[in-house]
Amino acid sequence: MSVIDDLADVAEPIWAATLDHPMVAQLGDGTLDEAPFRYWVRQDYVYLVAYSRVFALGASKAPDLDRMTTFARLLHSTLDTEMDLHREYAADFGISEADLEATDPSPTTRAYTDFLVRVAATGTFGDLVAALLPCMWGFHETAVRLRADGLPDEDRYAEWIRTYSDEEFADLAQWCKDLMADVAADATDADRERYRDLFRTSTRYEYRFWDAAWRQETWSV
Repeated sequence: MSVIDDLADVAEPIWAATLDHPMVAQLGDGTLDEAPFRYWVRQDYVYLVAYSRVFALGASKAPDLDRMTTFARLLHSTLDTEMDLHREYAADFGISEADLEATDPSPTTRAYTDFLVRVAATGTFGDLVAALLPCMWGFHETAVRLRADGLPDEDRYAEWIRTYSDEEFADLAQWCKDLMADVAADATDADRERYRDLFRTSTRYEYRFWDAAWRQETWSV
């Protein structure tokens, strides 16, 4: 079994649970109340900051110039394009740039981003790729499956599904899968097991990120 097929088997029950979660199911059919999605948009902005740090660490740990260049381009694209697009998308929900910048990370956001940055900073390049992959692959998989049931009438939710199911994001997810396969090709059995565990943890955090938005999670004390 290829490493990507193996990871798909790890992810499938978590992806299925994600599609069944009311936050995602109602996003897909357009009935989702705006409040939890506003929460999600703000927390995702916080996530993008940490995501950028992971790309920066990926560039620093990349084993060759080609991969270093790709991570540097992804860092530039996230900071200078994706975050601007996120601000514009947030504005459609009445969320200002000041609101985004003032967002306090939820317990789940803090845990997930701390996990990603720690793995990127202290782990191997392969560890970094394994922890990063679920964000790209999982978002695309979720959007593709939602789109298969038709786009909702709510334009803002339809736009989310279109964005993450389109060819550009599909290419990004495929790039990360190909990179994972390349890294794992020369890995030891112990390395592959570690990659699997890191991938599973990030995939679980992806589910928890949706769930935290649904509950509009806050710190209890």
